[in-house]
Amino acid sequence: MKVLAISGYKPFELGIFKNDHPSVLFIKAAIKKSLLPMVEEGLEWVLISGQLGVELWAAEVVFELQMEFPDLKLAVITPFLDQQASWKENNREWYESILAQADFIDSVTKKGYEKPWQFRLKNQFFIEKSEGLLLLYDQEKEGSPKYLYEMALEYQKRYSYSIELITFYDLQMIVEEEQMKLSDF
Repeated sequence: MKVLAISGYKPFELGIFKNDHPSVLFIKAAIKKSLLPMVEEGLEWVLISGQLGVELWAAEVVFELQMEFPDLKLAVITPFLDQQASWKENNREWYESILAQADFIDSVTKKGYEKPWQFRLKNQFFIEKSEGLLLLYDQEKEGSPKYLYEMALEYQKRYSYSIELITFYDLQMIVEEEQMKLSDF
């Protein structure tokens, strides 16, 4: 696999309202655990749309991995221009810092937000331009990732397409692993 799309919940869907929330470390650890074997096997590009939450945390994981794997690249392809326009200042700054380090930046629709179809178009673009999807999504908890997941499942019926979910159970396992590491000291 050369190109992987990553997405998942927005922070508020997970009850996370600050980037220094302890859960963020576990989410990033789970993303890294899934991503590392793919990178070791030749993954070249990670695609995100730059949405707050899982996608920007995944970008931070990519930046960490780039220290060891300099050929790994991050593309931020937004659904529309200026998606951060209505965000709070701290979120805009976080987003801008991710864009500053990204290897490629573009927008699926070359205009500002108009209607929800732009999100559907972005989902379709991500699936068609990638060979797989890493999604922080649990079918027990509905949320914004549901639409991308359902579209990916439909696509998978017709094409070879890898879908890897990080569920809440997986996150719980990461929490326990990290606690075990700490208790070993």
